[in-house]
Amino acid sequence: MSDTKDKGNTGGRKPLTVSRGSSGTVKQSFSHGRSKQVIVQTKKRRVVGPGGAGQTGGNKPPASGSGASSSGGKQPSKLAEAAKKLGITEEELIARQKVLLQRREAEQQREAEKKRQEAARERLLSEQERKVQEDKEREEAEARRKAEEEERKAKEEAEAKKKTERPRDDRGGRAAPAPAGAPDIPLPDPSQARGGSKKSRKGRQNDRDFDDGGSGGKGGGNKRRKGKLTIASALGDDGDRQRSLASVKRARERERERRQGGEQQEKVSREVTLPESITLQDLAQRMNERVADVVKYMMRQGEMMRANDIIDADTAELIAEEFGHTVKRVSESDVEIGLEGDEDDPKDMKPRAPIVTVMGHVDHGKTSLLDALRSTDVVAGEAGGITQHIGAYQVQLESGDKITFLDTPGHAAFSAMRARGANVTDIVILVVAADDGVMPQTIEAIKHAKAAEVPIIVAVNKCDKPDADPDKVLTELLQHDIQVEAMGGEVQAVKVSATARTGLDELTEAISLQAELLELKANPDRPADGIVVESQLDKGRGPVATVLINRGTLQRGEIVVAGKQWGKVRALINERGQQLKDAGPAVPVEILGLDGAPEPGDMFNVVDSEARAREITDYRNRMERQKTGVASARASLESLMNSMKDDKEVSELPLVVKADVQGSVEAIKQSVEGISTDEVRANVIYGAAGGISESDILLAKSSNAPVFAFNVRANKQARELAEKEGVEIRYYSVIYNLIDDVKDTLSGMLAPEKRESFIGYADILEVFNITKVGKVAGCKVTEGVVKRGCGVRLLRDDVVIHEGKLKTLKRFKDEVPEVTSGMECGMAFEKYEDIREGDKIECFEVEIVERKLD
Repeated sequence: MSDTKDKGNTGGRKPLTVSRGSSGTVKQSFSHGRSKQVIVQTKKRRVVGPGGAGQTGGNKPPASGSGASSSGGKQPSKLAEAAKKLGITEEELIARQKVLLQRREAEQQREAEKKRQEAARERLLSEQERKVQEDKEREEAEARRKAEEEERKAKEEAEAKKKTERPRDDRGGRAAPAPAGAPDIPLPDPSQARGGSKKSRKGRQNDRDFDDGGSGGKGGGNKRRKGKLTIASALGDDGDRQRSLASVKRARERERERRQGGEQQEKVSREVTLPESITLQDLAQRMNERVADVVKYMMRQGEMMRANDIIDADTAELIAEEFGHTVKRVSESDVEIGLEGDEDDPKDMKPRAPIVTVMGHVDHGKTSLLDALRSTDVVAGEAGGITQHIGAYQVQLESGDKITFLDTPGHAAFSAMRARGANVTDIVILVVAADDGVMPQTIEAIKHAKAAEVPIIVAVNKCDKPDADPDKVLTELLQHDIQVEAMGGEVQAVKVSATARTGLDELTEAISLQAELLELKANPDRPADGIVVESQLDKGRGPVATVLINRGTLQRGEIVVAGKQWGKVRALINERGQQLKDAGPAVPVEILGLDGAPEPGDMFNVVDSEARAREITDYRNRMERQKTGVASARASLESLMNSMKDDKEVSELPLVVKADVQGSVEAIKQSVEGISTDEVRANVIYGAAGGISESDILLAKSSNAPVFAFNVRANKQARELAEKEGVEIRYYSVIYNLIDDVKDTLSGMLAPEKRESFIGYADILEVFNITKVGKVAGCKVTEGVVKRGCGVRLLRDDVVIHEGKLKTLKRFKDEVPEVTSGMECGMAFEKYEDIREGDKIECFEVEIVERKLD
């Protein structure tokens, strides 16, 4: 626009206009009569055409001095010239330039990636050094932060004192009192410059915007700080930052501790109990020290350790003494101290049911007699009519008395089970068949009962048979120091018949009488303990242990340790399948909830916490592994020495055994080990209770072993895998069939026996040295016969100097199969020519005989 005067019809002023491509001035008016001239200039809009040339809007051609137009006019000519030189079009040239640009960018990316990888490699190499440096910087930052907090606290105290005092003026004098009715105006900050300039006002405004602790700001003194959070303010370097309430409380607490430092008591010295190994965190808790302090101490000693790292007792003792505590060293086995509990007070003892074990030879009617007492039929569930694991039952008599029975197997393989039953029992019932008499397992049961020092009641069974002779049985028992009352002894004898149900009342009366004499008592009001009678792995219920409670009361939900297993009792089940809430002394129950199947014969105890249970089981498992490792190392060393001494290898039959209960696995192991010899042996590489799984097949495949299944079966996946891998699975329901198969297999592995039979002797009369043949002995047969290919020994002065085979036997010039006594012949040995006149030749034959295990 232009602002000029004219004397035309417009009143002396020319109208304001704005035209494209021209410039003008505009008058701006302000307050107080001030004005300002502003130059306004408009530029033409540049339009880029399809050819790349700059064109202006409208129909006017571009100005000759426009830079955009000139540059846009030159670019197409350059591209065209370059394309013409290369003999291609402009589009191809542009495409090639794009490809070159993309390749250059890809090369730059590869270089950058290579540099990043090298930097990462350098960071990995210096990681340890950086960790150490970071730890040092962290400690320095911690010290710096503490110093800054102290300095900040002193500054706050000084500011608080200034606020309590009356403010002074800038000249050091006291400020004049404000007149009455004057508004309460905050005084300016003496640290800021005086005056009312714009810069000072702006600075104070910014201070109010960023300060959240001022009282004059809009919204009150609790307004949060505004603005960007910087590293300096986060680390506490910003002196104007508002502190949190928790920080102020911590500062006050530290100040209070500092002021009361002279009144603090000395550090309490504790007696720290140290096992053979302990973690740093556990050690710090026992010393009542911070874990960070213990870790820092180890770092100062040059050991980079964490809170969960384990140290030995010597190192822990040095640390505890460094922190000013006394040490009490304990053994690792001390974790079992107090597990059995205190002795019971005689006042707390109450009568309990007797525990009776039924023992005897196989097929003498032990289970049938127990069935008659229980009025149940358990024999039908036993394979082959024999008991293959311990059964525990409780019988209530018509009089109200209760008797707990343990039924043990009678086969020779279950010797350990009978020993276990005798050790946990109060009374042993020795069942002897009246028609069969005393048998080997009967004698073994007598030995177990005497070793356990428990009274014996003889039950002569099968008295209803025609050929029964009870008196003969009682007479045979005298040979084994069992003297019944009828013969002047102290052992009770009852004649019974399980099938005819005769003599059962007399037997129960004898048991009750013997129990009264023993005065059996136990304390039910205490944590329970007892023994594991049997265990198995049930597919639906998991590990199941049959236990017999000695004392105390076992309740559902308690934590139990059984051998190397532990768990929380989820259910208590009696022999009839009924759920129980608790079980008292002399009650057999099945417990569910253990983390594994314990070994039969293991003691079980109730503990107060899971931590105690884990500690005990971890110790027992560790001791078992150490014991197994030492035993295997000793066995391997002994076998190595024996093999070096005897120069012969032992053939081994590996076996994988799966059974229904753990006791059966134990019996099979003992049985197959008993039939092993110095030449062949059966080695159970894995034995467990439960069905056959795929892992068992894979183990058998890797060990080249068959799988022996006793009263269990393989699932579908295991059967398919066994067929695919060629693993043999043998199923058994009677244990002596299994043992017979193992014995036959071991017999086939025995090396055949070689038997020598002497057939003749010959004397060397003369030695001939024949070309291309060697030395030939001219001999005369003095005894027996000499056969071609037989074994020979060369004797010189009645000392054997060579043993080998006869290579050549000639009569004159002909090869003959044999030469009889009194005839002369020529003989040559295989690979031996040190023969002399006067030597004697002993001829023998070797006969191979197959061997069998007894």
